[in-house]
Amino acid sequence: MTARRRPPPRFYFNLRSPYSWLAVTDLVHGYPDVAASIEWRPFWEPGERDLRWLRAAGGEFPYAPMTKDKHLYILQDVKRLAAERGRTVHWPVDIEPRWEVAHHPYFIARRHGCAVDYVRAMGRTRWEEGRDISDIEVVAACAGGLGLDPDEVRACVDAEVTRGEATEALLDVYRDGVFGVPFCIAGREKFWGVDRLDRFVTAVRATGVTEVASPAGVPGSPPGFDDGHAGGCG
Repeated sequence: MTARRRPPPRFYFNLRSPYSWLAVTDLVHGYPDVAASIEWRPFWEPGERDLRWLRAAGGEFPYAPMTKDKHLYILQDVKRLAAERGRTVHWPVDIEPRWEVAHHPYFIARRHGCAVDYVRAMGRTRWEEGRDISDIEVVAACAGGLGLDPDEVRACVDAEVTRGEATEALLDVYRDGVFGVPFCIAGREKFWGVDRLDRFVTAVRATGVTEVASPAGVPGSPPGFDDGHAGGCG
């Protein structure tokens, strides 16, 4: 009887969430061995089309919008956490956001070996520059700065070219019971929130997977990176 292979450690990020941005910063700068050894998985609130794809595949989306009070708390909390890291937040204004606009191009970046670079660049664009990542031209320009083809990025959002990858990513969210970000899983252990990142790191290092070679697009540099919620935001 063949033993079941344990899923690799995985880190769920969201390009909307300031807590995810802070966690990405801490992870890549502070724990580059772990950042290079885990699976990076996107989490986003699906629009009507993505939700149809997900439901057709047998999944559902588990996330519920936050309350006004939670949003006001996050404004204060993120400002504190960013200041502790020497960062200044430029809070973006989201008018009729479409989160697939920023998240679908992640799959293009992954194909071209610059997945984590894309996540970092989008975090800077949204949280340090305060730009609208629901604007495909903003996203295409950001991706172009990484050497990606802006036309390929534009085309992937309103076409079915990323349907399989997007649907599988949302199914992963459903199967893993992800209810907010950053959300990390190592073995049977789950960790929610930027303040649980160090425990996730310990759990990943205990498995020995950090000895493997760095996957494409994930820097293996020493601590010094820059880019959530002490409990999760989502």
